[in-house]
Amino acid sequence: MPKLSHVDEQGRARMVDVGGKRPQYRTARAEGFIRLRPATLRLIRQDRMKKGDVLGVAQIAGIQAGKRTSELIPLCHPLQLSHVEVQARIATKGVRVEACAKCLGPTGVEMEALTAAAVALLTVYDMCKAADQDMVISDITLLEKRKSDEGF
Repeated sequence: MPKLSHVDEQGRARMVDVGGKRPQYRTARAEGFIRLRPATLRLIRQDRMKKGDVLGVAQIAGIQAGKRTSELIPLCHPLQLSHVEVQARIATKGVRVEACAKCLGPTGVEMEALTAAAVALLTVYDMCKAADQDMVISDITLLEKRKSDEGF
């Protein structure tokens, strides 16, 4: 059985020591989807949702979440992110969110991108829950992760 990096010799969870790793340019992209009723999508399009600009607030919430990932996920390293971007767009049957995170650091930014996407979707849910009780969040997935010595 391969050795697990987040478990010590006694089987307890631990944070991996990345202190000896050299910094590299790292990028990750993640996405997810929330299915909404057609009437809810119309309210979002017309900017008539009672809580305000659903897509704009979701994007800001996702960015904030990406920056705070290490506070939310116990074994994640706090990273000096150079960029977090979240796009929330109306799709045929809901809202699709895509998130991108970048840093120059010793470990990847997958969790930051995934967290940004997930919290953006949760924000859409929160802002629409009074109008739509049939929402479903799904397909939160890592699309891509890269590292390079040359830059982004």
